[in-house]
Amino acid sequence: MADSKPGLRKPVFTKVEQLRPGTSGHTLTVKVVNVKMVMQKGRSEGPQSRQMRIAECLVGDETGMIIFTARNDQVDLMKEGSTVILRNAKIDMFKGSMRLAVDKWGRVEVTEAASFTVKEDNNLSLIEYELVNVVVE
Repeated sequence: MADSKPGLRKPVFTKVEQLRPGTSGHTLTVKVVNVKMVMQKGRSEGPQSRQMRIAECLVGDETGMIIFTARNDQVDLMKEGSTVILRNAKIDMFKGSMRLAVDKWGRVEVTEAASFTVKEDNNLSLIEYELVNVVVE
């Protein structure tokens, strides 16, 4: 009998300039431009060591840059100059601007250095969006 297991789909890689508000399921290969620790709190001692860490990382590819919000263990993977693959990433909106994030359904993987140079004059996180309600009559 033939193998009835469904085959894994090959990921479709997205470029940074293709990201839009409210979208998800993106797989990107990006370089880390810089990392800024935003929040670090919690207890590190004891059996219930729960620590919350959030860092804002400026990441990009040859088409543009965006801020990636790294949480907890993801912070350790985001080193300046390294290349990472963000799987199943989504766009969160923060104060009207886009932020890239990977939740528990996604994955952050460090990969070999990419050959592209980051296009630093196209930062998508600097574009401010406004929610407009359209009334259909």
